[in-house]
Amino acid sequence: MTAAPDPGETFVHEDLYLYGDQWEPGQFFAGRPVVEPGETVADPSAVAWALTNGLSGNEGEPGLEQELRRLLDSVGGDAIESLVLVHYGRDVPAFLAANAARLPRLRSVFLGFVSAELMEISWIEQGDVTPLLEAFPHLERLDVRGSQGLTLRPVRHERLRVLRFECGGLPAEVVRAVGACDLPALEHLELWLGVENYGGNATVADLAPILSGERLPALRRLGLCDSPAQDEIAAAVVAAPVVARLEELSLSMGELTDAGAEALLGGQPLTHLRRLDLHHHYLSGPMAARIAASLPDVDVDLSERQPDYERYVAVSE
Repeated sequence: MTAAPDPGETFVHEDLYLYGDQWEPGQFFAGRPVVEPGETVADPSAVAWALTNGLSGNEGEPGLEQELRRLLDSVGGDAIESLVLVHYGRDVPAFLAANAARLPRLRSVFLGFVSAELMEISWIEQGDVTPLLEAFPHLERLDVRGSQGLTLRPVRHERLRVLRFECGGLPAEVVRAVGACDLPALEHLELWLGVENYGGNATVADLAPILSGERLPALRRLGLCDSPAQDEIAAAVVAAPVVARLEELSLSMGELTDAGAEALLGGQPLTHLRRLDLHHHYLSGPMAARIAASLPDVDVDLSERQPDYERYVAVSE
């Protein structure tokens, strides 16, 4: 099975992950096919195991503890490198942290692997994800979908390479905590900032520690997405020290207008980028042409121009 494009290696359109049946052929996480416990696989370490039950089970089904135990009994903890948690809940990160000794090779985790057809993203509950980072010092990737109840405390993590928050509204406290974390190995940071109605109350000032890059020396891909304030973010980004060492930048999914694009053109050069993702935008035709012409060697995504009569971010509720 050929690995699908993966947001740990580049920025991928949100529809690839939010919509459709999670179990249809071709679903991947961290470059690994997603499978359920009980499926026969040649190499248990080469797949992402999907745990589907809640902590206490659903309608007589085994709870998450029993489901994990069955998986461990069938393939062994040493063979599990990737987990996706389909069921969500504020206690799930703590549950995984409590079982860290049983999962010594765990390298990638997706919390809230729920499609929009089953659950609106703003309804997905999360908890404090800090214990997960503390309990798994070798974790390389953490994806979190949903922000209701989401919290994070500043930590230092030596191995984390990819950190993604998908939501319709990312709390300012979480954004500030990300900026206060010491993440020397982090290469990919992606924040869906969202709207205030769904908890997205971060300001451009809250992004300053991230944009300085001081605690993110390995950062190569930065996504500050899905924001009504995309123009202000664009202006801050092109003046930010971190931009000079980026390979990819995403300011997609938000309400970027000609004003923000003008800021991109007038700031520090972006010609060193391999990719600039601006999809879902409000740029005029001439401005889009100027952006493309100014970055002839950059893969610029200017798809999904939105109509001028209504402004909205790509993902909110």
